Amino acid sequence: MTDLAKANKPGGSPALREDVLAAGLTAALPSDGPLPGVMPGPTLCLYGQGVARGYVIGRAVVMGATALEVAHYRIAAEDVAAESERLTNALQEASDELGELIDHLPEDAPREMAAMLNVHRLLMSDPLLSSQTLSLIEERHYNAEWALTTQGQILGEQFSAMEDEYLRERGADVRQVIERVLDVLHGSPAMLRLDDPPPGDEPLVVVAHDISPADMIRLRGGRFSAFVTDLGGATSHTAIVARSMGVPAIVAMGKARALLRDGDTVIVDGSAGALVVNPSDAVLAEYRARQDAYARERAELELLRNEPAVTLDGIDISLNANIELPEEAAVALAAGAKGIGLFRSEFLFMGRDELPGEEEQYRAYASVAKTMAGLPVTIRTLDLGADKTLDGDTTVATNPALGQRAIRYCLARPEMFGTQLRAILRASVHGNIRILLPMVAHLHEVRATRAALDAARRELDARGEPYAAHIELGAMVEVPAIAIAIEPFAQALDFFSIGTNDLIQYTLAIDRGDHDVADLYDPLHPAVLRLIANTINAAQRAGKSVAVCGEMAGDSRLTRLLLGMGLTEFSMHPQQLLDVKREVRGAHSNALRVKVATALNRAQPIDPDALQLP
Repeated sequence: MTDLAKANKPGGSPALREDVLAAGLTAALPSDGPLPGVMPGPTLCLYGQGVARGYVIGRAVVMGATALEVAHYRIAAEDVAAESERLTNALQEASDELGELIDHLPEDAPREMAAMLNVHRLLMSDPLLSSQTLSLIEERHYNAEWALTTQGQILGEQFSAMEDEYLRERGADVRQVIERVLDVLHGSPAMLRLDDPPPGDEPLVVVAHDISPADMIRLRGGRFSAFVTDLGGATSHTAIVARSMGVPAIVAMGKARALLRDGDTVIVDGSAGALVVNPSDAVLAEYRARQDAYARERAELELLRNEPAVTLDGIDISLNANIELPEEAAVALAAGAKGIGLFRSEFLFMGRDELPGEEEQYRAYASVAKTMAGLPVTIRTLDLGADKTLDGDTTVATNPALGQRAIRYCLARPEMFGTQLRAILRASVHGNIRILLPMVAHLHEVRATRAALDAARRELDARGEPYAAHIELGAMVEVPAIAIAIEPFAQALDFFSIGTNDLIQYTLAIDRGDHDVADLYDPLHPAVLRLIANTINAAQRAGKSVAVCGEMAGDSRLTRLLLGMGLTEFSMHPQQLLDVKREVRGAHSNALRVKVATALNRAQPIDPDALQLP
C-alpha cells in the first residue's frame, strides 16, 4: 500500500510521521514504526482525519460532554401521562429554539446551515423518535430520559449499519438531537453554552466530543479559528460547515477532549490531520512558516477562480461540483464550477416522516437548473439501501452493501420512482438536466429505467405538462461488473460517472466504514486504476462522456494521475475546485498519458509523486 492510501489510517501513518518529523517533533516520535494515537515526550501529538485544510496556532477551549448520564427508573402507571407530556414539551422547546436560531441566522452563515438545522427540527417530530419514545413511556413505564436514550440507541444502530457513508454519519444527527432534548429535560439550556473564552486576541480552537449544527452557529461568533472533534467523518456536519467556512478542522480524534485542558497551546494541522499540543518553540516556528506559506498559496489560488481549466497542451477540462441540497448550487457557481456533476437527490428524502411529493421535488430540481443557467446539472436518482427504507420499514438487510439499494431499490418501488422521474422531467425545461442512475450492474436495469421514463412522459403528456425533448441518461460506474463489461453499457447510455468510493470498496472487498480493514482501502491499487482506465477508454471510444465524481476527483494529489488516464471531467466538493484547477493548469496531458499507460502495465501501485512534472 502507498503512503497516500495510509495517510489517514488510525493506527499508522508513514506519510504523517514524515510530516511531523519535518516539523521538528523528533523528540515526541518513536525511532521507527507507525505513529500511535498519543505520542509520549515533551510534545503531545494526536491525529485524526483532516477534513478542512489549513493551519491554526491557538488556545484550546474544551467543551464539556454533551452526552448526559441519565437516570433509569420506571414510573408509576398514574404518572405516564405527565411523563409523556414532559417529553413532548421538551421536544417542542428544543424545536422552538432551533426555529428561533434558523430565523436569526447571520447573513454570512454557510448556506448549508439552515438545511442542517431543519433536519434536526424534523427529527424531533419524526415518529421514529417521538412516537416510539412515547410508546416506551406508555408501554414499559420508562422515565422520559431512559426512553429517549433507548430509542436513540435503536436508531443509532440502524444508521451505523448503513452502507452509504453520508447516511451512516447521519446517526450523529439523532445523537445530537437526543442530547439537546436531554438538556431541556434536565432544565439546562438547549443551546450550547461555553464558559467565557480566555481574554486576549489569540485564536481559539474548539475541542469537543461532537459539534451539532446549532452549536456551530453559536461558536462562529467568537474567536474560534479551528474545530477538533472526537467523532465525525468527511461528511459530518462539522466537516461540511468547516469547509464552507474555510476553517481548519480535524475529526475522528478519538480521545482529544479527554486529553486536552482549557488553555493548552495547540497547533491544528488540517492538511495532515495532526493536533500538536504544547509544542516547542522550534515546532511553533515551523508551523508559523507553514501558515504564511499556506496563506500565500490560497491567495494565489483565488486568482485562478475565473481562469479556464486548460492543460499546458490545450486540453479543456470540465470541473464540476457535487451538491446535496438545492441551495448549494449557488455555492458551486461562486466557486467556479462549470456544472453540477452530482446532485445527490436522496437528501431531499432524509430526516422526514413522509416522502417529498412530485411538486416539492420539482421545485428543488428546477431551482438548481435555474441557478446554473444552462450549465449541466446531473441529478442522481435516489440512492438508498435496504438497510433503511423510506416508508418506515427499519429491517436491516443481511448485507446492505449487496442488497436492494440504489437503482434496485427504485425499480422495486415504481410509484416512488415514477414520482421522482416526473419531477426531474418537468424541471428539465429550466436548464440542462441529466439523469444519473446509481449502482447499475445489469443492462435490464437501464432498459427498465427507460421504460419508467417513457411512462412518466406519457403521464406528463396527459396532464399537459412540458418537459425537455431530450434528456441524457447515464450510469454510475461503482460496481466492477459494469467497469469490466463496459462496452454494451456504452451503447445503451449517454454518459458515465465513476463513483470511486464504492468502486474501490467493491473491487477490494473492503468495507470503507470498518476501521479493522480501513488500511486496505487503497485508491491506488492496480486493479482499481485499471478499472477506471478501462471505463474512460471504452466510453471515449464510444463517443460518450465520462466523469469521476468520487473522492479521487477532489484529491489534487491524484489530478495528474486521472488526467494521464484521459479524464476530462471531474466533479467534487466546491471547496476543492481551485486546488484541482491549479494541478490541471500545470499539467501536460499527453505527456502524462504516456507515463500513466506505462505505469498501469506494472503490478505495483502508481506513485502520484512521480507524475508531478509538466
